[in-house]
Amino acid sequence: MKIIKTTSGLAELAKVQKGCVLTIGNFDGVHLGHQEIINVARKLTDQRQSELVLMTFEPHPVAILYPEKAPGVLTPIALKKHLLAQFGVDCLVVLESSYRILNLSPETFIDEFLVKSVQPGIVVEGEDFNFGYGRSGNVQILKELGQKFNFEIVIVPGKEIKLADEQTARVSSTLIRHLLHKGKVTDAAKALGRYYRLSGQTTLGKGKGRMLGFPTANINPANQIIPAEGVYAGFVEIAETEEQLSESKSKFPAAFSIGRAKTFISDHPLLVEAHILGQDPGDLYGKYLAMDFVEFIRHQQKFSSPQHLSAQIAKDCRYAKEILTKDE
Repeated sequence: MKIIKTTSGLAELAKVQKGCVLTIGNFDGVHLGHQEIINVARKLTDQRQSELVLMTFEPHPVAILYPEKAPGVLTPIALKKHLLAQFGVDCLVVLESSYRILNLSPETFIDEFLVKSVQPGIVVEGEDFNFGYGRSGNVQILKELGQKFNFEIVIVPGKEIKLADEQTARVSSTLIRHLLHKGKVTDAAKALGRYYRLSGQTTLGKGKGRMLGFPTANINPANQIIPAEGVYAGFVEIAETEEQLSESKSKFPAAFSIGRAKTFISDHPLLVEAHILGQDPGDLYGKYLAMDFVEFIRHQQKFSSPQHLSAQIAKDCRYAKEILTKDE
């Protein structure tokens, strides 16, 4: 997959094949709805023997316009690149979000970044697509501009899933963030089409897990959504760099803990820990670790003694093994 990073667009975007199939959006999560848009665009690309170009924004536009309201990230850029390539994108255009770009009117945005630079043959978007200043552009305006500037528009309906509570929900990045904040990682996986992945570089912990007989690897995820506090079953992948995580083949079953060490200390920083089950992966300090969340096990609680905590962790690990044996 070819990657073009740009702030202004005009010179760099000359590298994009004219008459391409283009889709624009943040694509955070690369969830089932995003995948459907890409699949439709891929089929059109193959029919036209063209190039599938995806234009995204980095960072999320809200992080520039309203930093205090910026949503947590579902897919860091390294993972997003890997997933988009996997789903058949030929060229990824990463527009660096700026006040100037985000304050362009819908027509000026289309004129500057599509008509004068990319020159697509077809633009494929979801039915809730918004663009331009204040998200004032919608699919109807996009269709009008497509007629004016002579490119075709294809609109893809949203995807729906049935949640664990039997309710039907439309898949969106907002829905997935809500599910993760509630600890509903199984529902989040349904919406994503894969397990939710939290990644980061391993850091030194307090050594309490090792003292209890359950050594853990601690990570500090950068700007990613962290699921609700609790204990989970999942899989771990390990690599030397963040980019290599997507290519890693070393998958280990694990029990995860997200919470605060209330049994031991009065000051409770949030800890994100993984205990690898039944195997010794060696020294993990300084390496990059990805945590794929499979199932919620229990909420966090304070224990009366380290012995009671150790007994509960052993029980959690046995249950996690049972869950993960079914999911391997």
